[in-house]
Amino acid sequence: MNILHVTPSFFPATYFGGPIYSTLGLCDALQAIPGVNLRVLTTDTAGPGKLDRLQVAHNPVVFPAGYHVCYCRRSFGLDVSLGFFARLWKALRWADVVHLTGVYSPPTIPTLLACRLLGRPVVWSPRGSLQRWEGSTRPRLKRLWEAMCNSLIKPGRVVLHVTSQQEAESSIARISHASTALIPNGVDLPELDTQRVWQPNGTLRILFMGRLHPIKGIENLLIAMSAPSVANTTLVVCGDGDPTYRALLQEQVATLGLEGRVVFAGEVKGKAKLAAFTAADVCVVPSFSENFGMVVAESLAHGVPVVVSKGAPWAEVERQECGFWVENTADSLASALQTIMNHCLAEMGNRGRSWMERDYGWNKAAKEMNALYQTLLTN
Repeated sequence: MNILHVTPSFFPATYFGGPIYSTLGLCDALQAIPGVNLRVLTTDTAGPGKLDRLQVAHNPVVFPAGYHVCYCRRSFGLDVSLGFFARLWKALRWADVVHLTGVYSPPTIPTLLACRLLGRPVVWSPRGSLQRWEGSTRPRLKRLWEAMCNSLIKPGRVVLHVTSQQEAESSIARISHASTALIPNGVDLPELDTQRVWQPNGTLRILFMGRLHPIKGIENLLIAMSAPSVANTTLVVCGDGDPTYRALLQEQVATLGLEGRVVFAGEVKGKAKLAAFTAADVCVVPSFSENFGMVVAESLAHGVPVVVSKGAPWAEVERQECGFWVENTADSLASALQTIMNHCLAEMGNRGRSWMERDYGWNKAAKEMNALYQTLLTN
């Protein structure tokens, strides 16, 4: 079975956050399944700047798992590539099933149109794009885009891949001509430092890891840290984003008197990312909206307890006793931080790690996705 994954950006374009890692993890695991032949068609975008391009010596690039990734040079905008469109038709003709990632990006509508004309079934991963929050931008333009997508979908031939029931409800409300399939993301399980020290000198070390964007709710976390009840806390912010927004966050830190307690570390990768998790006592995910929240799974896989807002579909962390699921308000976050300081963080982290190992392996996700591909081929 030939699978073509069409996506506007691909690893190592980690500027774009969790979806980059989850797409890579899925592709690696899919390629390991006997009978699956995978290719990826994408662009070389690595961020919003004109010079933010991946350095690709040749195309296609053969990834360690064995599949080919074709990085088409970005022509203009964030991910508009004339070379991508030139290659798209031939790539789609090779495929038995097409896996499309992203919604409001240039590849989406041409891919849906070409798949309709060629009769190719599509698994479509919105990666949270179809969810809404009060700060969502350009709603009218997005409704028009969604209407165009709906007009190109033949019922029974397009399935929306969602990672939570919350995302399923939001997505099908906007792309009503498709059906949905719920397949959670997987997560890699790193080696853990068994000698790690928790809350050194009684200080709770908080980690935020993700894209710097208003939807992530970082402002509420900063306000929470200014509460007297959680004065003995520090925060490391790992992630990149719009420089203007980052400056606003830094101004808020100064206004709240948090200098010396908050560090903006920028984007971290590889060993630096592992070190950030190892040096954290709790990871806080205060987002207003997440389709999955890859960083929650990553934190638990690293044995780090979590405090997660109800904008992310992680109520289960409380049942698994590895974190708290709270409203994204400063008061709720401060209360959760105060509570978690008095828990045994090592035991919470171990329970979270065991849960990820049991239920969130990439092999399980890939097998479920492959079964979905097979179902589409036989319909």
